[in-house]
Amino acid sequence: MKLLIAIIYIFSLGLYAQDDVFFPDESKGDLYEYAQFTNAGSLNMGISDVTQSTLLNYERLESDNHSVGFTSDNYWMRFKLGNNTSEAKVYYLETARPVTDLVELYQISKSGTKVFKNGDQIDFNDKQVKHRSTIFKVTLPPNEAQQIYIHLKSDGETINLPLNIHDEDAFWKLNYLQQLFLGLFYGLLLLAGIIYLFFYRTIKEKAFLYYGIYVFSICFMQAALDGLIHEYLFTSGSYFNSRIVLISALFSNFYLLKYCQQFLQVDVLLKSFKVAYNIAYGVVGLLFVLLFLSPKSLELAYPLSNLNGLFSLILILSTVLAIRLKRIRIDTYFSFGILFLVVGLLGFVMNNLSLLPNNFFTLNSSKFGSGLEVIFLSLSMTNLIRKMRVEKEMSQKDALAKSQEIGQLKTYFMSNMSHELRTPINAIMGITEDELSRRKDEASRESFEIIKNASLSLLSNVNDIIDFEKIENNKLNLDPEIFNPAEKIKQISDNWKVEAEKKGLTYTFDLDNRIPEKILADSKRFVQVINNVLANAVKFTYKGGIYFKLICTEISSESYLFSFQISDTGIGIDQNSINHVFESFNQMRLNHKREFGGIGLGLTIVNHIVKLFDGEIKIKSAIDEGTRVFIDLTIKCIPKEQSATKSLINLHKSKPLNILIAEDNKINQMVLSRILKPRENTTFKIASNGQEAIDMLKVETFDVILMDLQMPVMDGYEATGIIKSGELGPIAAKTPIIAITADAIEETKQYVLELGMCDYLTKPLSKDTLLEKIYTHCFVENVLKIA
Repeated sequence: MKLLIAIIYIFSLGLYAQDDVFFPDESKGDLYEYAQFTNAGSLNMGISDVTQSTLLNYERLESDNHSVGFTSDNYWMRFKLGNNTSEAKVYYLETARPVTDLVELYQISKSGTKVFKNGDQIDFNDKQVKHRSTIFKVTLPPNEAQQIYIHLKSDGETINLPLNIHDEDAFWKLNYLQQLFLGLFYGLLLLAGIIYLFFYRTIKEKAFLYYGIYVFSICFMQAALDGLIHEYLFTSGSYFNSRIVLISALFSNFYLLKYCQQFLQVDVLLKSFKVAYNIAYGVVGLLFVLLFLSPKSLELAYPLSNLNGLFSLILILSTVLAIRLKRIRIDTYFSFGILFLVVGLLGFVMNNLSLLPNNFFTLNSSKFGSGLEVIFLSLSMTNLIRKMRVEKEMSQKDALAKSQEIGQLKTYFMSNMSHELRTPINAIMGITEDELSRRKDEASRESFEIIKNASLSLLSNVNDIIDFEKIENNKLNLDPEIFNPAEKIKQISDNWKVEAEKKGLTYTFDLDNRIPEKILADSKRFVQVINNVLANAVKFTYKGGIYFKLICTEISSESYLFSFQISDTGIGIDQNSINHVFESFNQMRLNHKREFGGIGLGLTIVNHIVKLFDGEIKIKSAIDEGTRVFIDLTIKCIPKEQSATKSLINLHKSKPLNILIAEDNKINQMVLSRILKPRENTTFKIASNGQEAIDMLKVETFDVILMDLQMPVMDGYEATGIIKSGELGPIAAKTPIIAITADAIEETKQYVLELGMCDYLTKPLSKDTLLEKIYTHCFVENVLKIA
């Protein structure tokens, strides 16, 4: 056998002079100039038959992508590849169209013959190079010339004989560029197809349906021609894979005609043309049948499908011209789109029929034509949509403008309401707390307790409205901080215990002694959850009592499960209403005729906050039997060694402080004065607007600035910007600025922090919170930074 191969090799070398060897790195010209091809007809010859046969008539290739037209014959090519270097060389040889059924490469050398198979009728995994195109990896030994034979066979599709050889680096660069081109092309088609199917679903205009299916058909046909269908879908080279090009081509032909007939209103404007369209549809149906009758009918279907494609293009062009002759306006974009499609597909079909030479543009003419057609027809479809829906779009535009205007007004209203209501509440609560701290006898304290509770109730309603607006806009977020949960819970419990006992109710509070000393959570929202549920328990209970219990279960060294149970013996809720208990304004739905007060947002907000905590809330209730609420919150705990802030604050409370208060409201000035005046070693000055604050900072140094935001002459935003810019010097620029505002909107908080303020407190102010913030930003943060 080896002797036979050697004889064949020597014989084949004698067929050519040494000049006929193609050296990829040195030869002038292209590989096809060194190659020949022959038609072996229906003869299924082996390599030994081909190399020894004297009957085969070889011809020179005419181009680097020579086409032999539609055929089912066996074709062979031969050429020599040489390597005159001392190292082995690796090259990638590209040949044949990806849809060619079978491509075999025979590499004949001194050591024997290697055979590699390709084509879309073999298993994709059996390809030597796993690539959509017909690619062979050829290794050339040093100082040797080898004879190459390539066998090509198809079922009637056009056979091309391209020969392109690249070194490894050049091949992968070319492959990258091809992938980029194909990605853009197919991305455009798929996007257009999806968009117009969505349009059809919305508008129910058939032109969108036909065009969408047509675009997908074109996409599928091109993917088959490019070898992508064989690579990703029908990898085994199945019966269906051999016909997918024609199937998708016939679908695209059919739906292009249907789209044009619908868009151009042929049935109304050109009734005589309807017969020609029906003939074209009939031919498409006949060709579809031919695909599955026999191999001979399949072979016949290839050229007939291309000819029918030409007929369809001529029919569409004739329709456009006939309508224009009637002086009926046709969308300009549609005309350009059809023109590009006709030119592109005409080039593609004529190339398949060997009426045009092979080059990059003729081989890809259908891609260029289809791509430009999709762009222009998409613009045309846009005009159609505008024509069909102009009135609806105008109404939608007006509705959107009104909605945006209402949204802006709502945000402004909420911000303004927050400011206008919180400012007087701050004054009332500030003075009330101060009076309560001064008065010792119960008789004088009672009136102030009433004022305090009424203020808290009003503040709770204001907070609920603002929080509900945040929930609607998905802007209610958690702001974690370190705090002692036991202190907060006891404070809330004590407040509601007083209210419960005023109504003659019993009140029981059971606090788990395993509760951690410090946790990291949003203290405001943590308190709000408990407060709102306890408020409902007291509000809806006439007799009996309230039971409040907390169980703390250690999950890990860093987290605890807080399990709250709040039970009452109140009026209860029926089973149907429990399903709506977390919906907004639920109390109005229950129709209590304002018997219990409130605005019906408490549990809606609680439910949302619990979800933000990644927790769970459950309610069990029955009419006249009371209600039980179960809340589970997973909370991060802080080890004792990490919770030194409080001790640091106590350590520095004796240090002197000089505070600048920028506040225009006289009552709020008085409230802040009452909070700060009793503090030892604490001095403060008051500026009635931002400009006065700036003037004071020019001549005096302060440890902290308490800055209101809405002030006359110069507001807090502008004043902060000047201070933080360094215009007043580096010391003033580093001075902590705490926003003190009645505006509780989240956007305001984010803006002031971005502006350079170190913290944000909303009115009404808590005395303890304010002092803690002042000491934290003046002393603790500096100590921690140094540490």
